[in-house]
Order: sequence, then C-alpha cells, then structure tokens
Amino acid sequence: MIDFMTKEQRRRCMSRVRSKGTSPEVFIRKALWHAGFRYRIKSKLPGKPDIVFNKLKVVIFVHGCFWHCHGGCPKSKLPSTRKEFWADKIVTNVKRDEKNITKLKEQGWRVAIIWECSLKNQKSQEQTVNSLKKWIVSNSDRIEMQGSYGG
Repeated sequence: MIDFMTKEQRRRCMSRVRSKGTSPEVFIRKALWHAGFRYRIKSKLPGKPDIVFNKLKVVIFVHGCFWHCHGGCPKSKLPSTRKEFWADKIVTNVKRDEKNITKLKEQGWRVAIIWECSLKNQKSQEQTVNSLKKWIVSNSDRIEMQGSYGG
C-alpha cells in the first residue's frame, strides 16, 4: 500500500503524536480519581510512569499498541513505508520498556501495563478499571491488561 501523505505531511502528523496526556491515559486517571485513588503523574522514576502511587509502590503505564509493539494486536501493525525505520524505532521502545520495568521491580515497585486496546469500548473500559482497582490494593507484582483482538 502506498502512503497517501507526502513525507512532509507524515512528519508533521507524527510530530503531533502525544507522549503524555493521551486519551487512554486521561481516561484511566479520571476513573481512578473518581474511585478515590490519589496518585502522582509527574515522576522521575525509570520509564517515567504515567501514574504513580508512592505509598503503595505502584506504577501504571498506559501503552499505545503501535508505539510499544503490542504483539498480535491489529493496532501494532507497522506502516508499509519506511519499514526498517519503524521496526528499529519500535524495537528500541520495547527494549527501553523492558529495561525500565526491570529497574522498577529491582527498586520494589509493582508494575501495571494497560494497553490502549483494552479501552476500546465501554464494557472493556469498565472491566479494565475494575481489574486495575482490585490489583492496586492486592499484593501482586505485575498486571498487564489487553483487549480481545476479535473486533
């Protein structure tokens, strides 16, 4: 498939992709705040987690399926142009994520990863938030929430 944008249009479009304050991240923050959980959003911890509960030693990452290579998810498909560039970029992101999660665990933090596809509709949003709330107050080390890829 040929890219329908010029190189300049693609550059401009991709430069506007946000790394903080994304819709999925804001949704999770609002849901947790509404449920009575109080957290921090600006952190200097490894990987700069999206949400941090200092007292509970809990960090939450809200990952975009494309940018963090959510295996098997249709949203993680690489563009058909500049495949080598995108593959290198995504592999670098995944390696950095793994390194940061390892550092956090070594420091005693519990880690949650919420994939963007787990928030695709109201039912999955409710399930994700309910599971996340239960996990936060549990003793479990890690949780990863993802959507079903069936549609």
